Amino acid sequence: MQPVLTEKEEKRNTVIEPEEENWDLVIEPKHSLLDLKLKELWKYQDLLWLWVRREYVGAYKQTIMGPLWHFFSPIFGTLTYILIFGKIADLSTGGVPMFLFYNAGIAIWNFFNGCFSSSSGAFLSNAGIFGKVYFPRLIMPMASVISTLIKFGIQISLFLVVYLYVILAQDYRPDVGLGLFYVPLSLFLLAGIGFGFGIIVSSVTTKYRDLNMLVGFGMQLLMYATPIIYTYSSVDPDLKKYLALNPLVAPVEAFKHAVFGIGDFSAYSLLYSFCWMVVLLLLGIVLFNKAEKNFMDIV
Repeated sequence: MQPVLTEKEEKRNTVIEPEEENWDLVIEPKHSLLDLKLKELWKYQDLLWLWVRREYVGAYKQTIMGPLWHFFSPIFGTLTYILIFGKIADLSTGGVPMFLFYNAGIAIWNFFNGCFSSSSGAFLSNAGIFGKVYFPRLIMPMASVISTLIKFGIQISLFLVVYLYVILAQDYRPDVGLGLFYVPLSLFLLAGIGFGFGIIVSSVTTKYRDLNMLVGFGMQLLMYATPIIYTYSSVDPDLKKYLALNPLVAPVEAFKHAVFGIGDFSAYSLLYSFCWMVVLLLLGIVLFNKAEKNFMDIV
């Protein structure tokens, strides 16, 4: 005869079967340094565009002129370049009006520098957010590049207004033609090189932060090694072979060819820049994924 159990004893002896777990997201360690998880990046596209808006709106939320700084900054920079490099140094602009030449150079350099600088600070500037919630970390530098592209669009609109005025009011007829198709190619190469180089620096400087000072100095030298304030065709032939090692030369010259009809580049030089972009992106993604695993422990 079996003993009669009370209600409490029956509940205690009852085996509760666990319910089937159905998680929306399972966070797993990366098995490969080249694991991009593109599907995951696509899933978080809303976060990407929210971050782009934050990058753009947040930067000017407590300012007087807001996005108008995108107009004033290149204007003042262009006037300074005209005075120093156009009037005092008397550098050739290849027959292009000085304001147009230097304004275009500032716009294209600011675009590359913005892609690089915003990507290079992806880890350190967002350390607080990385430690609180999970999301694909690569979204941060990607959002910065898109935000930089928007800023470039604002700056280049000023250039286009002056460009059209000079064409209509002065005797200046640039031979551009189908060369305008080089503009998206130039921006693509500059954005890829800046993004790849930036995430490399971001990955390395999480541990060795004093390298930021060296990088800032190196970017100044890189600007003068790129034909921004001078024409590449005016460079001494013996010096050209060294400047040609700079992967930024070809896309910058392609941009000048697109808007002014001048520019010393070739399909080989564009391919050389493209190879640099691919190598920098692959190396940057490897280092970024490696640094991401131990980032919070280092910081």
